[in-house]
Amino acid sequence: MESLSQVLKQWPGGRQMTRKADDLLRELQADPLVQQLQAQHEALDERLMRLNLNRIYQYVKERRNCSQCPGLDRCPNDFEGHYTELDMEQRAGVPQLDDRKVPCKLQVARVAENRVRSRVRSFYVDDRALEQGYSADEIMRKDAERIKAVGQIMRYIDQTREQGLQTKGLYLAGKFGTGKTFLMCYMLHELAKAGYSGVIVYVPEFVEDLKSMFNEPQRIKETVELMKHTDLLVFDDIGAENLNPWVRDHVLGTILNYRMNRKPTFYTSNQNLEVLERHFSFTSKDGDEQHKGQRLMDRIRPFVDFVVVAGENKRGR
Repeated sequence: MESLSQVLKQWPGGRQMTRKADDLLRELQADPLVQQLQAQHEALDERLMRLNLNRIYQYVKERRNCSQCPGLDRCPNDFEGHYTELDMEQRAGVPQLDDRKVPCKLQVARVAENRVRSRVRSFYVDDRALEQGYSADEIMRKDAERIKAVGQIMRYIDQTREQGLQTKGLYLAGKFGTGKTFLMCYMLHELAKAGYSGVIVYVPEFVEDLKSMFNEPQRIKETVELMKHTDLLVFDDIGAENLNPWVRDHVLGTILNYRMNRKPTFYTSNQNLEVLERHFSFTSKDGDEQHKGQRLMDRIRPFVDFVVVAGENKRGR
């Protein structure tokens, strides 16, 4: 059987192709990456290199690209976020060179981050609050006035990591724009890294959407079940919604009744607990129903630690 080089020489332009292959071989043999590869694998001689020129060339090219990485979104390698790795194996007593694609550190980090984000769902909350990166140092330095609240949240995160899911949550109260929602998103993100699922829902829009779903009982049931069973549930801006008796008693009441003593629920609000109770006690339909408000607060007050989030309004900055 004729060798590949002999066949190439007989084809039109074959001699030119052979010369190019010889030039490429000499170039690769002089490359430090290939020399290092040969030092690791004594069987990688000139014959085996000729048989695997494309694999070795791809290996060198992608390693060079990685050494000057422009970032994942501009990765020049054939398979984004991956590079070629070469391995030697003996098959039937004959050394063989195999290639495989290996994810780079940036790709591994992206996959891990996407896995974390998939554990957290948001309803009516700006996804940017969940998708941005978080820096504990930056959060601590952001506003000296809220440092006490930040410390409480970080202690809660550490406690959950060490002891497991808690039965009590946190109630973050403060003025507009002090970062309450941001801090809850940070908590969900950090605990998602530990494997916990989470849901954050912006209550005013959630309540309005529930009213429009009144004739879709299956959709309501699926939403309620998700909020009942998620590990971490955040009701964002509670107390700002236009409440009606059905939402209060049959949706919020059902969710909180299931979660108490089982899983933690968290709240952000511009109101303290006393004002929230008065809010729950009055609806435009049935007027003042103090016992209904008290009943709902009995499912909130004993199951949260109250946290004041002080600081300046950061919205629009």
